[in-house]
Amino acid sequence: MTRLHLVRHGPTHAKTMVGWSDLPADLSDHAALQRLHDHIPADAVVVSSDLSRAADTATAIQGQRLRLPHHPDLREINFGTWELRGFAEIEAEDPELAFAYWDNPGEVRPPNGESWNEVRARVDKTVDTLMAAHAGADLVIVAHFGVILTQVQRALNIEAQQAFSHRIDNLSVTQIAHHAGEWSVGAINHLP
Repeated sequence: MTRLHLVRHGPTHAKTMVGWSDLPADLSDHAALQRLHDHIPADAVVVSSDLSRAADTATAIQGQRLRLPHHPDLREINFGTWELRGFAEIEAEDPELAFAYWDNPGEVRPPNGESWNEVRARVDKTVDTLMAAHAGADLVIVAHFGVILTQVQRALNIEAQQAFSHRIDNLSVTQIAHHAGEWSVGAINHLP
């Protein structure tokens, strides 16, 4: 059995759509980082997105665990021209597209950005590669809201809109296991 411990990076405090922009994480809550470090298995393998908010969070909780190189395919959703803009501004510019993107995720994409299905395909492929390379291990994947929800969607075999109903807080852990072709889901959005 391969176990995934999907950790959302520390907060950026941005009030905009943050996808591929490399904003730093606020890692000042040392107690929360210590609880997270203590919660994940001591012999786990750690990997993160290549964006600094995820990579720095991974470094903060890594301890003596094996660390794999940062992986660009574990990045957040590419929001294209919506990047670093507030939802109200985006909605005022194109209310139909903004509504469709969140209400019916799938093939809808922001201008110059990624659709949900494209994000899901990118992340699924990367997670599958990691699981194949580390079969039977505990994998700590420090990434982003969208990345974690792609795996919740896959493991629960639900529609994207249902996956979006799950809250994924900063510094939370979502636990998913894969064994003999089957998925099981433990805690979603656990804050140690």
